[in-house]
Amino acid sequence: MDPFTRESRYFFHTYKRIPLEIDRGEGMYVYSRDGKRYLDMFGGLAVNALGYGHPGVIQAIHEQSKKYIHLSNYYLQEPQLQLAELLVKHSGYNKVFLSNSGTESIEGALKLTRKWASSRGKSTMVSFSNAFHGRTMGALSMMDRPQYRNGYEPFLQDCRIVEFNNIIELRNAVDEKTAGILLEFIQGEGGIRLVSSDFVHEIKTLKEKHGFLLLADEIQAGFGRTGKFFGFQHFTINPDIVVVAKPLGGGLPLGAILGNTTVAEVLEPGVHGTTFGGNPVACAAGIVVLREIMERGLMKNAHVMGEILRSRLLDLQREFPSLVKEVRGFGLMIGMELTRECDSIVTALREHGILLNCTDKTVLRFLPPLIIEKNHIDEVIHCLRVIFSKMV
Repeated sequence: MDPFTRESRYFFHTYKRIPLEIDRGEGMYVYSRDGKRYLDMFGGLAVNALGYGHPGVIQAIHEQSKKYIHLSNYYLQEPQLQLAELLVKHSGYNKVFLSNSGTESIEGALKLTRKWASSRGKSTMVSFSNAFHGRTMGALSMMDRPQYRNGYEPFLQDCRIVEFNNIIELRNAVDEKTAGILLEFIQGEGGIRLVSSDFVHEIKTLKEKHGFLLLADEIQAGFGRTGKFFGFQHFTINPDIVVVAKPLGGGLPLGAILGNTTVAEVLEPGVHGTTFGGNPVACAAGIVVLREIMERGLMKNAHVMGEILRSRLLDLQREFPSLVKEVRGFGLMIGMELTRECDSIVTALREHGILLNCTDKTVLRFLPPLIIEKNHIDEVIHCLRVIFSKMV
């Protein structure tokens, strides 16, 4: 029985699998079972920041596994402490809660916000159209996309969804009852769409007037991917709560909630927790990830290589104006919006040995490992040019 038949027999049918069997990964590349090499340009959906087989991550996992793989969070654990120290050092935030994933961190951040707001007579949460925050019920309550929400009603009460970048709608949705605003400054699943500077300024003005919390969803944009530690740092505002995950564990499940002084003392023992969050093996890997990104130049590389990639994609836009509508993003989080649906282009790239993701139907999403080099970009641009040339 072939693997895809086995998968269909034993799994809930939740994933549209790519028809490819991956055997192993190395650096920027993965290798299929038949020995073909593929350049990975969506990096486990922004998880594999250090690529595949990073020796530091492997060593950290091995060494921690020999000590212990799991302890209850009733016990202090040195890998957790070291990781928290690095997160505070590089983020500028004051407190950390470690979780297993991005959507779990979103849930915790919503709870933290409601807890803070409960003594202040506030309850309403505001989020934005086209966002993606995860697939748990709290996350779904903060989203408007039918393909994720349909059939799961009813959702959490007091959640308002405002059109992204619509200042008038935002003003009408926010008042003294507003507890928090949850925002992806760069919408990932939504097609690498950027919040406008005017919209951020309006949030800042309303925050000063009404005194709500600002929550930044940095699950995809965080940890140097955009050339800055956080995506929101491309704008002039400082959120109260930051939600992170994806690359943090080096491929192991790990997320976090970061909070400033406003929320630092809101939680107390027993009101929130997790069994597996902050797993010591994942934290050991996370320490390596943060050090590589912040202390060994990978965030700078994301900026430099991102500028090269963006420039080369803009060249393609000028060369194929009937195909390429827009190129947008920061660092190594870039979207190329096409004038048609792009699934066929993803398939053609795979046939050329390049793995890339299509999101929001018409957007090619570039999320390569932060170790990418210019020759990898050259390879991608060459293949896109060949494919585009056959389409016009």
